[in-house]
Amino acid sequence: MAATVPALDTERIRDANIRYHDAAARGYDSKWAIDYGEIGGRQVLGKLSKALGERPGHYPRALEIGAGTGYFSLNLLRQGVIEHAVATDISPGMLECLADTAASLGLDVETRHADAEALPFEDSSFDLVLGHAVLHHLPGLEQALSEFRRVLRPGGTLAFMGEPSAHGDRLAVMPKRLGALVEPAWRRMMRAAPKHAAAARAPEEDTYGALEGLVDVHTFTPGSLRALARDAGFTDVRVAGEELLANVYGWFLRRLEADVDPATVPFAWHRFAFSSYLALQWVDGKLLEPRLPAELFYNLLLSARRPD
Repeated sequence: MAATVPALDTERIRDANIRYHDAAARGYDSKWAIDYGEIGGRQVLGKLSKALGERPGHYPRALEIGAGTGYFSLNLLRQGVIEHAVATDISPGMLECLADTAASLGLDVETRHADAEALPFEDSSFDLVLGHAVLHHLPGLEQALSEFRRVLRPGGTLAFMGEPSAHGDRLAVMPKRLGALVEPAWRRMMRAAPKHAAAARAPEEDTYGALEGLVDVHTFTPGSLRALARDAGFTDVRVAGEELLANVYGWFLRRLEADVDPATVPFAWHRFAFSSYLALQWVDGKLLEPRLPAELFYNLLLSARRPD
């Protein structure tokens, strides 16, 4: 079983997820440097390929769980990997942002406000069920996986990416602390202004403090993810690891920039930070991921198939 925070009331976790992600929605794409162009398409296609162990085929109908602002569904639509996308999330705020972005890109996406543990879809409705950084938010993983199997057609594909490993969760502590130590000097050097007080609260005092401790419910090992998928009745289960250097560096950058107004940071810094992150992502993908055990990486990727 996945490593889990101390037992909490399911409804409390559900409520925390809604409030946390509603509050984060409008600034989410900016915070995580989400792109819907060539770079974003390449990243999403690469992550799905790593999860599957091969380049993805074509999926006529796909369901994204915890779709957020649409990073995966919108990029996969633009890449032609999926033909029709249904995007679900527990956060209405995230779905509003997704719909706005889809409209701006000229993409047709069906959005549904839904709990992953009680999906409002008929049996065997989808060729692909996918998600990114979502399983660790779900209090009832066994029930959710049972629902994913139910709505997949026989032979359909399951793919989840960006799930925190137990080792990776421990790794993130160091760069966060280092970023906090360096931040005052870095801010002076960049001549960056502090984040506006209202934005820093954004919009409730507990949004990024107490709520964050409630929404991150699980961390995983490769073995625990395999067991969850097999126990839910999936076959051809595959677990891989992704990103080590890039994620350590990414957490350092995010903590460094957390308390400043990004508009006051020089563009040259943003360009350097992003390009250096992509360089480390390349090192991870080409040199480390093919050689090191999955459990050493920050993120885990899961794929499986519903039996015919």
